[in-house]
Amino acid sequence: MANVTTPLTNTEVKQSKPKDKEYNLADGGGLALRVKPIGSKLWLFNYTHPQTRKRANISLGVYPAVSLAAARKLAGEYRELLTQKIDPKSQRDASALAEQEAHSRTLKHVAEQWFDVKKTTVTPNYSEDIWRSLELHIFPKLGKKPIHNLTAPDAIHTLKPLAAKGSLETVKRLGQRLNEIMTYAVNTGQIAANPLAGIKSAFQAPEKNNLPALMPDELPELMRALTIGSIKITTRCLIEWQLHTMVRPSEAAGTCWNEIDFNKALWFIPAERMKKKRPHTVPLSQQAIALLETMRPISGHREHVFPADRNPKSHIHQQTANMALKRMGFGGRLVAHGMRSVASTTLNEKGFDADVIEAALAHVDSNEVRAAYNRAEYLQRRTKMMEWWSSHIDQAASGNMSLAAGTKTLRKVN
Repeated sequence: MANVTTPLTNTEVKQSKPKDKEYNLADGGGLALRVKPIGSKLWLFNYTHPQTRKRANISLGVYPAVSLAAARKLAGEYRELLTQKIDPKSQRDASALAEQEAHSRTLKHVAEQWFDVKKTTVTPNYSEDIWRSLELHIFPKLGKKPIHNLTAPDAIHTLKPLAAKGSLETVKRLGQRLNEIMTYAVNTGQIAANPLAGIKSAFQAPEKNNLPALMPDELPELMRALTIGSIKITTRCLIEWQLHTMVRPSEAAGTCWNEIDFNKALWFIPAERMKKKRPHTVPLSQQAIALLETMRPISGHREHVFPADRNPKSHIHQQTANMALKRMGFGGRLVAHGMRSVASTTLNEKGFDADVIEAALAHVDSNEVRAAYNRAEYLQRRTKMMEWWSSHIDQAASGNMSLAAGTKTLRKVN
């Protein structure tokens, strides 16, 4: 007749005393309490490994932290695993490792993985802005939080102080970036779903304000201000260069000499410097070439056409033009990016083909086949348009000194 193990009672477990050698008190079904000479009591589950058929022990915890009832419950769960041919110790170790890995996947850790991909799709200046905003507003409160524990209330609570200050555009951008990070985590299998998908509904939408830009008939005012303004020649050349070429501030500030083909009068901007990560070719008018010739004695021996003052090996900051325009009295009326709007409005009013204008502004067509065709088809037409635009700027500068007009034909101020 088989031996029948009498289940332990709470009193027996509590009153068990240490002996010279450790011993076990069996509860049945593989569960036992091991009492050690020092007085500590440990729950053990003894079982036969489902694959190796060898005997094995697994700890269930220390008494009284783990009660008799809790130990029996764990032992029951492990017996259930054994009926499924699963080794409980291997299962527990795998679960613990998964939990440890989950807690090591903090928001900042996953954000770093996401950013490694994100920065390949945007300009260096924009990627720097993205990461700085996360370091400033998100990571101090949420950076160490495991991403699988991150909730919508967590994100909303973090963004509320910014919203209270009226920084709604910043809130919008941070919400978009958080959602991109969480979507990346979903797509890489680190979480099952994105809990932040609806956080934008918790905040007021920012008012949509167009970047300040002058009306076309105010262009002469800008040209006169450039003439009489107390600004460095490099800054003035930068502003005129951006005005003539219709590029974005970051693209203008980062102009490199090796991007210029003087024989073909073309400026080849590589994809990594463009907002949409596609190469852009700019036909250079005579006036644009004249600006380069003005800069050649200053920076022709360097990499960048418009070098920075403090570090000539780098290029001028993209905000330099904005600061100069503000000092010249255009604060709230014109920013550097707004000069593209001046060009676009003027060219549209003069009847130039809208598609040609869009190509000149490097606005990407969603149809890639058509976009490739347009780049080839429009280059000749864009060349003529850019020549007209530069001549129009010259006319607006009539009576003022224009650097783009060339050193031999500088107009004098009346």
